[in-house]
Amino acid sequence: MKKLLNLILTKEFQRIPPIWIMRQAGRYLPEYREIRAKTKGFLDLCYNPRLASEVTLQPIKRFDFDAAIIFCDILVIPDALGMKVDFVENEGPKLGEIGELKIDNVLKHLQPVFENLKLTKQNLAKEKTLIGFSGAPFTIACYMIEGGSSKDFMKVKKHLVQNEKYFADLIEILVEAISIYLVEQINSGADVVKIFDSHAGILSKEQLQKWVIAPTLKIIKNVKKIHPNTPIIAFPHGIGKAYEDFVNQIQPEVIALDQNISRDFAAKKLQKSIIQGNLDNNLLAFGTKDAIKREVFDILEKFAQKPFIFNLGHGIIKETPIENVEFLVKLIRG
Repeated sequence: MKKLLNLILTKEFQRIPPIWIMRQAGRYLPEYREIRAKTKGFLDLCYNPRLASEVTLQPIKRFDFDAAIIFCDILVIPDALGMKVDFVENEGPKLGEIGELKIDNVLKHLQPVFENLKLTKQNLAKEKTLIGFSGAPFTIACYMIEGGSSKDFMKVKKHLVQNEKYFADLIEILVEAISIYLVEQINSGADVVKIFDSHAGILSKEQLQKWVIAPTLKIIKNVKKIHPNTPIIAFPHGIGKAYEDFVNQIQPEVIALDQNISRDFAAKKLQKSIIQGNLDNNLLAFGTKDAIKREVFDILEKFAQKPFIFNLGHGIIKETPIENVEFLVKLIRG
């Protein structure tokens, strides 16, 4: 039985919650670093189905997590639309100018990702859940307009004021591309899909409604039209108490919490959806085992009386010791 998928579909309380962690296939694992060293660039690894599938399965083999999340990156969407996307060592993603965006390219360009899903599905134990994912329109638009990561998102904020029509048109293109992408991920074997809105927290409440909630609703409607029974995890990172509006309107099967949200608030206001979260990724990397244990027990006390998935509040960071992850898994299952 797929523990995580069964919990989502039935909303049945489980004494030991399922566990997986965001960015679980990545640089903290020596086996990942070994494979990454053999590839020319990060996107080359994302587009190599055999190696990307191997990377996807590495944390399952090492930690026996309840779910595998497909190894890829949210910026394959602008890459598929025709933008130049590079990942520069020690600097992060660098994107070129936004030219003509070609929706017709999406399925063909992202075939390696779908092959990764199919291959992973074949090699993943039957009791494990396979998670597909995409970035959300607003977050991907942020990278496209800023040309990469940003500390202040000044270009985005300027566009929202001075070029709202342009921004709205870009969001619509991304809604269509992401919908196509997620539907095909499910066609290729994903049991669940997750929508990451990593930069949603920079918006005001009114902007959040327009640029995060409304586009996410469109994507979910498009996906559910084809795959009505596939659960969706939503992660509007950094939006604070606006999580309540998000959950009330989106009604995702699972709501992923960042590490800054009050657990008391979440337990009271958000458990219409299944909660997933929300251990501090910095604590897991740098904290003592006693400190990790205290936080884990607090999370379990707050959330685990209802259907719940244990996870981090953000992606695991590369400095995280393997033994801390092993300790975390033993705590949850012990």
